[in-house]
This record gives sequence, structure tokens and C-alpha cells, in this order.
Amino acid sequence: MPVRISRPISSRAMSSSAMSSSTMPSRAISRRRFLATAAASTTITAVGGIARPYLSRAADRPLITHGIQSGDVSSDSAVIWARTDRPARMLAEVATTDSFKTIQRAVYVDALPDSDFTVNALIDGLPAGQDMFYRIRFEDLNEPTIVGEAKVGRFRTAPSDRRSIAFIWSGDTAGQGWGIDEARGGMRTYATMLRHRPDFLIHSGDNIYADGPIPAEQKMPNGEIWKNLITEDKAKPAETLAEFRGNYKYNLLDKNVLAFNAEIPIFSQWDDHEVLNNWWPGEPLTRTELQRKKYVEKNALLLAARASRAFHEYMPMRQTQAEAGRVYRKISYGPLLDVFMLDMRSYRGPNAEGMEEKYGRSTHFLGPTQVAWLKRELINSQATWKVIAADMPISLVVVYDGDRKWGVEAVAQGDNGPARGRELEIADLLSFIKHAGVNNTVWLTADVHYTAAHRYDPSKAAFQDFEPFWEFVSGPIHSGTFGPNALDNTFGPQQVYVKAPTEAQGQNLPPSDGLQFFGHVAIDGATQVMTVTLRDVDDHALWSTTIEPKPG
Repeated sequence: MPVRISRPISSRAMSSSAMSSSTMPSRAISRRRFLATAAASTTITAVGGIARPYLSRAADRPLITHGIQSGDVSSDSAVIWARTDRPARMLAEVATTDSFKTIQRAVYVDALPDSDFTVNALIDGLPAGQDMFYRIRFEDLNEPTIVGEAKVGRFRTAPSDRRSIAFIWSGDTAGQGWGIDEARGGMRTYATMLRHRPDFLIHSGDNIYADGPIPAEQKMPNGEIWKNLITEDKAKPAETLAEFRGNYKYNLLDKNVLAFNAEIPIFSQWDDHEVLNNWWPGEPLTRTELQRKKYVEKNALLLAARASRAFHEYMPMRQTQAEAGRVYRKISYGPLLDVFMLDMRSYRGPNAEGMEEKYGRSTHFLGPTQVAWLKRELINSQATWKVIAADMPISLVVVYDGDRKWGVEAVAQGDNGPARGRELEIADLLSFIKHAGVNNTVWLTADVHYTAAHRYDPSKAAFQDFEPFWEFVSGPIHSGTFGPNALDNTFGPQQVYVKAPTEAQGQNLPPSDGLQFFGHVAIDGATQVMTVTLRDVDDHALWSTTIEPKPG
């Protein structure tokens, strides 16, 4: 579903004839005009910013039900998000201090039932390289004098100069039945990541596990019992729109997630579990695994449509006018960094054996349109570093049908030979990057539930027409730990580091075992050197490397 963008507030916008829900970028509000207009219709009190209706002390005020979030931050704008419990108007103010003495921007947007009372607002016209504070409250649309309590969040806009920046990435939240066990601290990795105060988080997909119910109790390998918070919407695999929405609401019950979201912007992409395990567009729901889960619907495409709507309702993301619901996009974060958020799920061909020798519909992974977009954006990028945020790794072998032990879920099919199947698309892209002279590309991903560093070396590859590059893998944030997976040698990946369960430990280890991972990236403003560090839930620095940028 398209992101709902806030309308500008002005003396004209506050009139009843201008209160439509049409979307357009926000503009600065005239405080004097707002005071004059609003005073004509309601009691006004001015408290350190824009004027606002009297804050009713009635018990039944609009609530912010699931915290606040920000995302897709650039040098002059950001998206902010909140959800309320009724038809209400989100009133948002943005300032450079938490006193809100001087309001930089003030916007509103209406929360209605068709979006499950969620709202996204694009705040533009912000100063670059600045800590920004935002304050959100909701005004009851049926009783406009009743306004709920405010929540305050913060984000940092991207710099316009070459100053140092740092960010983190990971994926895989609340999978394999490992939900919120408050006695064990809840989703602790979010608290660990917050302590680093990064500029933003890239969530590499599997924001939810729509196909994975959360039981009240789950037995751990050591015999102890993991005790989850439970909700009705997490009692079965999601099929209805309400159930998909309920998966996002579940994660937003965790105190660590709520604290993190209020302080750190999120750049989010999706993978498979936002819909169901290993799905592809148009897949009939006939796999043994899906029959075991007792899906009622017949095709993944219907579930994907509902899942996409819930994803865009609950993620603080920018709207793409060219294609409603599009996930792939470029986010520029100053002269040192462009982030290319990919979508490896929505445009792929069927998951099969992946042995085709010619490129065609069955070998699509990103798909021709997204590949063309990525090539165009890469060659036009002026940033020192081009981070390609992928929701799946390039050369790790991921099996599609676990019951049959058959088929390719990701790119690699494990034959270690020349590029075939989906590898054809990646080979074309890597070759383009080389011949177009696009320097300093780094791939970041999650998906496989362990952490690793891969150095791609054309001299050791079956396909050699590309420049060496790094791919870093890190996750899960809060799910079962698995791996390690086999590597396919088509593109010559060298496993420089890996941390995964041992054979003795087994698979699907609980979060309490400590094998929860995220990656930290720091780019020095003076030298432009990138440092990548792989970390665990207890904030141990497991492995690190520095990468010198190439000129041009």
C-alpha cells in the first residue's frame, strides 16, 4: 500500500474544505497563521512550539499504540510513523532540540481504518547533518478537542559534507517460535544495537515471520522452557490482512524494539517470511511444508498482496510514485554513502533447479526492470561507497523445498560451475559494475541466521569477469540460529570468517544461546576508509576488517 504522505498545514489547510487525505509533500507552517485559524474553532494553548488544541484530561484519549518510528532518512528529509487506536489526526512537530522551542516543521496526516490506523508522514526541508527531534500526538477526529499524550523520537539527517558516519545491519526478527520472553530480557539484540547509537539500521528482511506461529511455551535444547508473550494473530500462519498486521504489532510489544525504533531510523526491505517461507510470485501452496501448516488460500500471490499492504503500513518507508508498493530504492546518505535497497523476492521466476544456460523469465531474480534501475543508479552515484543491501546472499546455497531437499531458493545452485539459472543475472550485473568503472561496492545481507565475511575473488571463480568485492552476512536479530551453508564457487567466494552453530550444538538454537548477530559499518570522514565489524548480542566484536576506497 502506498505510504501516506502528510499534507502541509497552513491557514488554508486548516479549513474544513482542505482536510482531504490526498498526499503531497509537507511545507513549513506559519505559526501565527495557525494560531489565528485554529483559535476560531477550538480552545488553543501554545506550549513551546505550534499551537495545539487543549490537551483533554479525559480518560479516553487517542493512544499511540505501538510506539513511533522513523526511516528512509536523507540529508533533508525523513519518514516518521505511528499508529493510534481510532480515527484520529496525527499532529507532528520536528525541531533541532528536545525542548521544541523552535519548530522546524509541523505537519498532520489522518489515521483511518483502511490503514489500520497507521500513518506515515514525509518530513522535508530539514537541515543536513543534524540531530532532529520529532513529537507525535493524535487528535480525535470525532472529538477534535480531545488530544492524546505525545511521544518524542529522534533521528539524524545525512550530512552534506564528508563527516564520519556509522550504521548497522541485520535481519530475521521473531522466527522459529522464539518470541518475546520477558523473563529473558525480550529481544535483547535491539538493546545492544541501540547502545552503538548508529545513524540508521538496515533491516535486511524477515521483519516478521508471518508463517511462524508463536506458542505460549517452547522447549529449549537444554530442557528449559522458553515462555512467550502470545497474541491471537500469532496463533497460526498469517493469511488474512488482519493476521499479517498482527505480526508487526506483536514485535512492537517488545520494550527493546520500541526503544530502538524511537531513537534509530530504519531502512527496511523484505524477504520471504513477510509472506511465507521460500515463496515465489504465483506459487501454488502445494508444498508439503505448506500443507502441514494448513493454509486455506491456494496461491502465494494473494497472500503476498495482503502481506505487502501490511508491510508498507507498518514500515516507515518512502512512497515510490512509479510503482505502488515498491520495495527497491536508493537512499543517499551524504557524499560518502549511497544505499541500494534491493527486492529479491517480488520479481523472481519460479524456484526450481536453476540450471538454465540462457537468461529468461525462469532465471529472473531481481528482474530486468530492477536490474536496469540498479545499473543506472550505480553508474550515476557520486558517493564514495555504494552499499548494496540484499535480502539474500549471492553464493550461499539455500534449498527451496526442505522436505524434498530440492530446488534453489536463492541464487546459487551448488554446482560450482559456470553461471547458470539466477547466476546469469548476477554475472551480468557484476560484469557491468566492472566495465562501467563503478568502484567501492559492498554487499550486505542476512537471511541464513549466522554471520560470515565473504571475499569474492575472480581468480578463484568459474565466472571471472568482475572486480573483487566483499559480501558480509549478519543475523538473526532475534530468531533461531542455523548454518553454516555450503558455498557455490561460481563467483569465487572465499569464506574469511564464519560464526555459526557447531555440529554438536545443532540447529535452531534459541536466542538465549547468544548466537544472535548484527554488523556495524563505520566510514571515516577524513580518510573515507570503511571498517566493518561483526558483533553478537552481547556486543562482542567477533571479527573486523578495514577497506580502503578506490579513487573515482
